[in-house]
Amino acid sequence: MISTVNAPDAESLRASHAQEVTAGERFEFGQNWAAFLRLVDESRIETAVHSLTELLGTDRLEGKRFIDVGSGSGLFSLAAHRLGAEVRSFDYDPASVACTTELRRRFGRADRTWSVEPGSVLDAGYIASLGTFDVVYSWGVLHHTGAMWDACAQVAKLVAPGGQLFIALYNDQGAWSGRWRRIKQTYCSGALGRAAVLGSYVPYAVIRGLVSDLVWGRNPAQRYTEYRKARGMSMIHDWVDWLGGYPFEVAKPEVVFDFYRARGFELERLRTCGGSVGCNEFVFRRIRSGDRG
Repeated sequence: MISTVNAPDAESLRASHAQEVTAGERFEFGQNWAAFLRLVDESRIETAVHSLTELLGTDRLEGKRFIDVGSGSGLFSLAAHRLGAEVRSFDYDPASVACTTELRRRFGRADRTWSVEPGSVLDAGYIASLGTFDVVYSWGVLHHTGAMWDACAQVAKLVAPGGQLFIALYNDQGAWSGRWRRIKQTYCSGALGRAAVLGSYVPYAVIRGLVSDLVWGRNPAQRYTEYRKARGMSMIHDWVDWLGGYPFEVAKPEVVFDFYRARGFELERLRTCGGSVGCNEFVFRRIRSGDRG
């Protein structure tokens, strides 16, 4: 059974989040995930479970404590729940908390081994109150906090000795990353900025994909039908998440590796995005004191 900790004041977090959104400083991730929730079915859940087990290197999490830092839609909290873990999910965005709670209601077991609550990874007191976990999961979240390296340091504190840390961070593309940051700022600036970005990018992406598929003799429709097979996600909702995802920070893989090595972690798995605009995925393991050479 999940132990109880004093979660941050929900109204205070809600007010802070709303203020940042109004000021154009934050994308409303939760609203996008609420739309995605309509697409979640057993097929997507199975894909998410497979994606999680593939990177963690295990197909069972019974007896393990799993925390989803920035749970978003809640899909991967559900995947860990299906694998038998005791799951704790938290998110700064109130709509994301609602999404995770709804996904738990629809597809979770009727027990108390999965808790969902509001929380910020940048709240050091809150993080300290949570204890440690066998698996700490934070996919595509820490670079949206506005203080990525602080967030990276906070999640390290949640990993038990011998435990795993599974994170994904946007790849550093130098000048291109700076351009993407400006695009995201424009998207979050208001209705006109959002319309301008969507109206420019979506037709470009569709036409570019179509031309590429025709040149290489691929079925253009397959690009969209096959997308969900990677992590169970939706291309359209991932596009919106990418275009609006602000705050926005990036990191080179070697910098992330050095950051966590200095904190007593070793790299188990690395999946890069091939130098593109996507996320590099890392699975680290916290070295036990007796394991050091």
